[in-house]
Amino acid sequence: MENVPGSFGTSASFALRFGQTIFSAAALVFMCFDYDFYDFTTFCYLATVMALVTPWSVLLALTDTYSVLVKLLPQELRLLSIVVAGDFVLSFLSLGGACAVTSATGLLSYTGGNVCDGNLCNQYQVSAALAFLCWFLLLASALFNFWSLPSLYYQR
Repeated sequence: MENVPGSFGTSASFALRFGQTIFSAAALVFMCFDYDFYDFTTFCYLATVMALVTPWSVLLALTDTYSVLVKLLPQELRLLSIVVAGDFVLSFLSLGGACAVTSATGLLSYTGGNVCDGNLCNQYQVSAALAFLCWFLLLASALFNFWSLPSLYYQR
């Protein structure tokens, strides 16, 4: 298998997964600081997506850690296909959630009212920014793994 930097089982992949875990967990924490986020569908959607991304990234970071320590790259086509598909799906879900929260927060802060009291909208905006960073790392992981997928296919 071609050793693409950032592909599954490398130390660069571990760094990407670690960043995904940190950003998704932080986005989830900032979203859940307030009890009222359940009142809006977009905020619940982002919290749900980040709750899916966090264990996915932790599991793959642990797998990358094991691969780096044992110095054995995973060379199964099905496994890498599942990782690529999961990364692409979760990256687009997180992009959708981040965009939805950004637009909803902008609309709520523009209209004023009592919905965005104090730092509530700022917390939602920070959560959306962290979700954008998580999306960027998820997409990078998906593209690196997609790049190394054909070498496994032709190796069969």
